[in-house]
Amino acid sequence: MSSATLPADVSVVDVVLPHEVSAVADARRRLAAYLKRYRITETARDDAQLVLSELLSNAIRYAPPLPAGEVRAAWWIDRAGIHVEVTDGRGDTEPQRISGTHPESIGGRGLAIVDMLTTGWGVRTAAHHRTVHAVVPS
Repeated sequence: MSSATLPADVSVVDVVLPHEVSAVADARRRLAAYLKRYRITETARDDAQLVLSELLSNAIRYAPPLPAGEVRAAWWIDRAGIHVEVTDGRGDTEPQRISGTHPESIGGRGLAIVDMLTTGWGVRTAAHHRTVHAVVPS
């Protein structure tokens, strides 16, 4: 569900972040404060922060920024759980589920972690941007 079609009582946070690694820690802190304000359990907060970190890190590492040089993150809570979205400038590769990572591989585990911690995740692609979205149980 797009944040534009949510019920009026759902508080959506939409954050514009620089397309740089330091943005990950800032976004994590903001998400943690939001979830704490809504009395989400520490475990669910930790899981949501980890999912956000993975999605943002992938966007910064593998995709170009949006036209103004940024990435965007959004989150909200509803009955389904904690929704997390990251929008980037759409790179050449698409995020995909990895069925088996080689034990000696340096990377490739981030989306496997997202897969484990969420009830689902997916990708919405447009001409000049891509949004990866996930739902963490609350």
